[in-house]
Amino acid sequence: MIKDKIFQTAIKFKDWKIIFAGIVFSFLWASASTATKIGLHSAQPFVISIFRFAIAGSVMLFISHVIMRKRLPQKKEWFQISIYGLLNITFYLGLYVIAMQKVSAGLGSLAVATNPVFIVLISAIWLSHKVRFKNIISLLLCFAGVFLAAYPLLQSSFATPSGILILIVSMIAYSLGTIYYSMQEWNKLDILTINGWQTILGGLFLMPLVLMTYQDNKNTFDSGFWFSTSWLAIAVSVGAIQVWLYLVKLNPIKASYWLFLCPIFGFLIAHFMVKEPLTLYTLFGVLLVIIGLYANLASKEKKN
Repeated sequence: MIKDKIFQTAIKFKDWKIIFAGIVFSFLWASASTATKIGLHSAQPFVISIFRFAIAGSVMLFISHVIMRKRLPQKKEWFQISIYGLLNITFYLGLYVIAMQKVSAGLGSLAVATNPVFIVLISAIWLSHKVRFKNIISLLLCFAGVFLAAYPLLQSSFATPSGILILIVSMIAYSLGTIYYSMQEWNKLDILTINGWQTILGGLFLMPLVLMTYQDNKNTFDSGFWFSTSWLAIAVSVGAIQVWLYLVKLNPIKASYWLFLCPIFGFLIAHFMVKEPLTLYTLFGVLLVIIGLYANLASKEKKN
């Protein structure tokens, strides 16, 4: 009797732990766009990116190699990490930070939440997986939601067509990186090691563009800059990803459902932190994206 009560209590505690972890992940992941917008008031986009990658990568590699004593990548693994970093860091986050100059923070977080749909469709083309009707419908719903939420922002200069296009291209780059990562044999190389080195290498690949475009008068390393880069590096690149990996380890499908909260948190954070507008277009746009995500993830769950 007592053992049963202890067991039930432990299960309830675990459930609350998972819920807490999911909410923390959703909040941290959604906060990236607003943190980027804050940083853009103080520095050029690539400058923010380089500092973010240097801090995040250094922290992850210190934990991996110094504290946890994990091995270094070997031979072919360096090439794999380089390609992964090029797609997932250089192209995805490089384009994302450019797009954030041209779109609202809320719209940025809304677009990020659509990644699972892109991943399913691109993997269908790349890996010859069957494209289901629900996958196509979910993509159309997500696109419709993004553009509906963007409509009033386009009229009030909170977003531009070119910004939305760059944002979509960055999501495609992220999806390609995710699929490439899943296709590789990593020989039990620690995930923190992979993430640390792909972040450092991705930043190095971006350095030529930083040097070519750097303008001293556009970069003031003030409190806004350091808050932005530190938050993006520690809270998002390290914290959010580690919480995400914890959720994925427990249940990959259920973990994906926490992405539903990201657009909601994203628009709320942007509204209170940088005074971006909330309208009925925002509400219905977010609802369409959530329905599109649900259609995609639900079909995937049934398939599994």
